[in-house]
Amino acid sequence: MLRINNFGTRKLIKDVCKQRYYSAAVPKPKTEHETKKEPKRENESFMANIFRGNLVSKQVFPYPDVLTEEQKEITNSLVDPFERFFTEVNDAAKSDANSKTDDSTLKSLWELGGMAIQVPNDYGGLGMNNTQYGRLCQIVGANDLGLGITLGAHQSIGFKGILLYGTQAQKDKYLPKVSTEEVYAAFALTEPSSGSDANSIRCRAVKSADNKYYVLNGSKIWISNGGIAEIMTVFAQTEQIDKKTGEKKDKVTAFIVERSFGGVTSGPPEKKMGIKSSNTAEVYFEDVKIPIENVLGEEGEGFKVAMNILNNGRFGMGATLSGTMKKCIEIATAHANNRVQFGQKLKAYASIQAKLAQMNILQYATESMAFAISQNMDAGSQDYHLEAAISKVYASECAWYVCDEAIQILGGMGFMRDTGLERVMRDLRIFRIFEGTNDILRLFVALSGVQYAGNHLKELQRAFKNPSANLGFIFKEASRRGTDLSAHVVPELMESAKKTAACIDLFGRTTEEVLLKHNKNIIHEQLILNNLADAAIDIYAMVVTQSRSSRASKLNLPTAQHEINLTKALATQASDRVMDNLKKTTSGQQQGQNKLLSVIAQEICNQDGVHTTGPLDQQ
Repeated sequence: MLRINNFGTRKLIKDVCKQRYYSAAVPKPKTEHETKKEPKRENESFMANIFRGNLVSKQVFPYPDVLTEEQKEITNSLVDPFERFFTEVNDAAKSDANSKTDDSTLKSLWELGGMAIQVPNDYGGLGMNNTQYGRLCQIVGANDLGLGITLGAHQSIGFKGILLYGTQAQKDKYLPKVSTEEVYAAFALTEPSSGSDANSIRCRAVKSADNKYYVLNGSKIWISNGGIAEIMTVFAQTEQIDKKTGEKKDKVTAFIVERSFGGVTSGPPEKKMGIKSSNTAEVYFEDVKIPIENVLGEEGEGFKVAMNILNNGRFGMGATLSGTMKKCIEIATAHANNRVQFGQKLKAYASIQAKLAQMNILQYATESMAFAISQNMDAGSQDYHLEAAISKVYASECAWYVCDEAIQILGGMGFMRDTGLERVMRDLRIFRIFEGTNDILRLFVALSGVQYAGNHLKELQRAFKNPSANLGFIFKEASRRGTDLSAHVVPELMESAKKTAACIDLFGRTTEEVLLKHNKNIIHEQLILNNLADAAIDIYAMVVTQSRSSRASKLNLPTAQHEINLTKALATQASDRVMDNLKKTTSGQQQGQNKLLSVIAQEICNQDGVHTTGPLDQQ
């Protein structure tokens, strides 16, 4: 078996990757002095703004294209070594069967630089930006999601906090370890009593009397790399004094914890449905002394640190799963091109054609989202959190659908282990759960957007109380009604753009109507919020695909017409869903149905399960 270090990867890291993209990949936090000087910044998020019926097109039109020719060349130079690693060194089926990736295989990935893709060159990493990272994630997703979790838990969230919030001393100490010294990192947030509600963690750290260290006690569950990580980003409750009131309050603080501190132990690897080759374990902390200099970010700001780490890494999931979907489509297409049934190849049947087309439509949209977000991040955007959450939800659900359809096309063969799709399906199931369940992320998208729209609505209402003094603001708002995307797309997509514009306009009006009707109680209307979120997700899919395929057409790319066709089909499907979801938010009939479902669910819970008489019971 070929060894990856024969590819000369250390030379690749030091010579080929002599680039400095770190400032673009991970913006440095501003100092307190810089923050105070800054005027109020307008939110440039496309998705946040459509909640208020406002088109801010900067992040979606034209489709972002931030890589320089040199960056593209460097990225392409790494594609072949990464693909060769997965075809010649890694054995995903073996790792799945053994519930462990061979140490020699992991060592090869380290030598390739795959565990430090975004670590700056000065610390031994590849120094790549988000977009370059996403391209390599696609290769991982196409080949081994289990190993992808080991890789992602290490760098996408494990030591990402050090890149985002670390002091210079913290970076100097830890980044060389996690890039060249084969020291694994992990992200330790989840606890038995706090899953999606990360702010309710019970793990506690108490500061010593001399203020030199914290003593940490508690446990974390389901930690990826938890049994092998030597460095962990850990979140714990700490007692903080409110600067305004002087009151003592519990607030979450983030820490860099080394296993070598003592008192850090881990349980046996968890037995899981999928991603078996990745290590998942419970981690225990017993009187762990953490030096005060290992606080990550500000004391009491741990929740913000955790959320920003997760937000910063979510685009990578979309990139990874777009690679998974592409592989599933390739397997299904090969079968359809060769399998003969009833005298014809499967590809001749309309039902198979529809499946393959739909799979490609979803893959194209997923990929378009992921790389629109990564390139906006690399361009310095700070307003990508809604889009990243949407990307994660969309990618994880579409990948499940695509894999399931690929299995269906292969029939019984797809159900067999040797085809590899059953492993992919088991691996995929976790993606709708971890790093924010899709249910919670839908609420996050809807509530964040509604809050943004609500704040703006209050501002508008205040302006109308004194219209003569606010005419400019009022007229500006009035002029925003009526979205027109025609200037942003090629002629062949004009009809699709009109459908999308109509969806955006109705979306803004519906959000306003929902806000006026429910006010602060909107937080309790979760089914309405889900409808809004689903509409938002489809709108984003339509916009990014229209932008990307317009770019392909303008550049006269060989795939341009195919991309245009994918985009048209998506716009037709998605616009119908958007209109349906928005109607549900204000429909009296739908509200009645929602109440009925609630009554049924309450009875199920009261009876601890199904509560009906059997079909053969007499009384």
